[in-house]
Amino acid sequence: MPAHDSSHKAAVTVSEMADLCEISRSRFYELMKAGVFPKPVQHPSSSRPLYDLDLIAKCLEIRATGVGLNGPVLFNRKIKRAAQPRPRQQRLQKERPTDPLVQSVLDVVIALGLPTTAKAVSDALSACFPNGTDGHDLGAVGRAVFLHLQGKQP
Repeated sequence: MPAHDSSHKAAVTVSEMADLCEISRSRFYELMKAGVFPKPVQHPSSSRPLYDLDLIAKCLEIRATGVGLNGPVLFNRKIKRAAQPRPRQQRLQKERPTDPLVQSVLDVVIALGLPTTAKAVSDALSACFPNGTDGHDLGAVGRAVFLHLQGKQP
């Protein structure tokens, strides 16, 4: 379990305490009501529930050792979903062409309702515009590539 530096604050809220313990706020409340974690103290002026330095240390000790105020407790590992992109996102990132013209034409062709790949668009661009696309607007280039990919030469 990673060490948390809680010494920069004299007190934390219940939500911050749950984050420090690496569990959800709702699970923290469940465990607090079950007697695993200590209840927070009330702030004198606002009556807001807070964990002071002693309670922070106690909660982190409970999380680290798995021994709550009322006995042993098991914690599940917190899943860090943001650390790893989904496989589909990885695949789309790999398929993105490096040529901005190919990407633009690919977007146009897909918007016209023809699912295709960057390689197919690049090949169609070479076939339709062997001398390059200078002097042609994106709409005309996209239309020509779309028709080429459908098998209807422009």
